[in-house]
Amino acid sequence: MSAPRPRFLDSGEAALVVEFGRIVDPVLNERVLALDAALREAAPVGLCECVPTYRSLMIHYDPLRIDRDALVAAVEAALERGQTEARAASVWTLPCCYDPGFGEDLDEAAARLGLSSQALARAHAQGDYRVYMYGFAPGFAYLGGLPEALAVPRRAAPRPPHPAGAILIGGGLCAVGTFPMPTGWYVVGRTPERFYAPERPEPFPIQPGDGLSFEAVDADAFRSLERRAAGGEVVARRRGT
Repeated sequence: MSAPRPRFLDSGEAALVVEFGRIVDPVLNERVLALDAALREAAPVGLCECVPTYRSLMIHYDPLRIDRDALVAAVEAALERGQTEARAASVWTLPCCYDPGFGEDLDEAAARLGLSSQALARAHAQGDYRVYMYGFAPGFAYLGGLPEALAVPRRAAPRPPHPAGAILIGGGLCAVGTFPMPTGWYVVGRTPERFYAPERPEPFPIQPGDGLSFEAVDADAFRSLERRAAGGEVVARRRGT
């Protein structure tokens, strides 16, 4: 059975959104990433940038070089070819410290969920996650796969800025925050890994479509890994390497 035809939605005069669905779903996200890969491989004249999300691909284009109809035709041709797949996904193990002072909101989130703090941290570390997209800030990664038992609602009002590397839960999702900023999510831990490091050959070592699991580390191990990450090392482990 063929996949449903996506919706083509305008976002201003110079961006087209190709929407594959309306839910957080790995199959939809694979279609988004496959189209992104296809357009990178054979970009039509006038295409400026593609931005993948959970369920859609935003295509920024120059309307003086390609009009909307021609862009839609190019996208439909890429979809019909159906030969380009999204990049081969990696699976990563990400160190995370849940100790007091690192999981700043762990107790509060656990109380809202009717769990102990230890049970929340244990359940979080046992989840299998998928990196769906980057957004909001460089390296801010949105993850799916949060265990249902940890689906705490987001806050009614933002809390003060979280630290860099914060591991966040809220609204049934998980995220990794790269830069300190206010948030309506709950900080349950922190990773020493830097999801965005512009001085490295690969500023974003972990890519949309990759799998991810968390490994609990104590404060001493966190500080050691943090020093290595500050020196440019990728401290998350890619499985099989």
